[in-house]
Amino acid sequence: MSLKLVFTLLAVAGIVGIAVGYVLRMLIALSKKGTAEHYIKEVTLKASEEAKKITLKAEEEAAEVLKGVREELKEKEDKIKKTEDRLISKEDLLDKRQTDIDKEVEAMKQRIQELRDKKEKIDAMENQKLEELQKVARLTEDEARQRLIANVEQKAEEDLLVRMKKLEMNGNENLERKAREILTMSIQRLANSVSPDIFITSVPIQSDELKGKIIGKEGRNIKAFERETGVEVIIDDTPGAITISCFDPVRRAVAKLALESLLLDGRIQPAKIEKEVEKAKLDINKIIKEKGEQAALECGVFNLDPRILAILGRLYFRTSYGQNVLQHSIEMTHIAGMIAQELGADVAVAKAGALTHDIGKALDHEVQGTHVEIGRRILQKFGANEMIVKAMEAHHEEYPYETLESRIVQAADSISGSRPGARRDSVENYIKRLADLEAIANGFKGVDKCYALQAGREIRVFVRPNEISDLEATNMARDIAVKIESELKYPGEIRVTVIRENKIVEIAR
Repeated sequence: MSLKLVFTLLAVAGIVGIAVGYVLRMLIALSKKGTAEHYIKEVTLKASEEAKKITLKAEEEAAEVLKGVREELKEKEDKIKKTEDRLISKEDLLDKRQTDIDKEVEAMKQRIQELRDKKEKIDAMENQKLEELQKVARLTEDEARQRLIANVEQKAEEDLLVRMKKLEMNGNENLERKAREILTMSIQRLANSVSPDIFITSVPIQSDELKGKIIGKEGRNIKAFERETGVEVIIDDTPGAITISCFDPVRRAVAKLALESLLLDGRIQPAKIEKEVEKAKLDINKIIKEKGEQAALECGVFNLDPRILAILGRLYFRTSYGQNVLQHSIEMTHIAGMIAQELGADVAVAKAGALTHDIGKALDHEVQGTHVEIGRRILQKFGANEMIVKAMEAHHEEYPYETLESRIVQAADSISGSRPGARRDSVENYIKRLADLEAIANGFKGVDKCYALQAGREIRVFVRPNEISDLEATNMARDIAVKIESELKYPGEIRVTVIRENKIVEIAR
């Protein structure tokens, strides 16, 4: 009986435990559910607040964008309105101008009609005068016409002379202005920098010990080198360099190339020197040929004989007043081409004449005659076009200007050689020479003003006509030229132009 009681109590206790566990589980589940709901509410609340902030920010940005769009639309509307106002004002102005033009046309028609009427009256008066002259003078119609024409010509002669002089002055001014425009355009389109050439060449050496090898025993090496090359070798205390001096740039180039080969080889003796000099001459001849061909190709000058190009390449080693002659020829070829194109001349002939204008200088130390005459003979010998010969031969006025291209070549030569910096004159010396020119002219009595023109190639002097007569002006030009010759040093020629002009002014009231 007690065992049953125990089992019963255990069963009851198990049921009670199960009930209590279920109740506890329910309580725990309810507690977790409340916590989850609370968390969901908090997340929902935060999301709602974030959504409100985002919405507010979007509304503000939308308002700003809308405001910007409205302002832009307003600006565009203002611009359109201003444009419309301008168009309306222009239409009004055009209408007014059209009205004025119509009035002027009507006035001109009336004026033309008045002139016609006056002409008819004048013709009638002339006929009447002719009839009267025939009656009074008992002259034939032809005789009366001749006397009348002579009378009219005498009265109108002065007026015709004035008009002709005025037309001539206007024509010269227009021509001068056009010429200045063409020359200025040509110079502006081609403004090359120039490095003056000098008569010495420096050859670097690795050590000063090589100077002794170059001199050789009792100076036999240096004497052999100078004999073979025709240059003077200067070996002094200058560290790391030897100087080669010669007026002939071709010889200097051969000597430099040969000396560099000897220094590189290290064996310096008379036999080796002779061999290297001959080799250097062949190399320089190749360079000369290449330079001539490159110059023709750069300038666009074709169909020249290869022998002409070979002689032309020698100008690469030739200088004039410190200016490289080949570079000068290339520069003026471009200038001549531009001027010829502007004037409608033969561009090919002008370019070829400019490129070969100084070709005689390549041989002027070997052949008798001026470089113009030598160049003329070279071109004729190798079959150059006669028009090219005429274009190049007149650039120093030794031959007459037979073609337009010859004048173009002369102008291009002056531009290339006379501009500051092209030849061995520093800018300071150039400016000083111009100032000295003007000072010499201003030192003469009766000079009103003077100007140095054309890069110092001309001095133009204006005198006071009440103090200087025509004869005195002639003597003054000669005196100024003599004083310039005695006091200044300059390349080429300087033209002295003395101008004496009477100007009489009257006022009609």
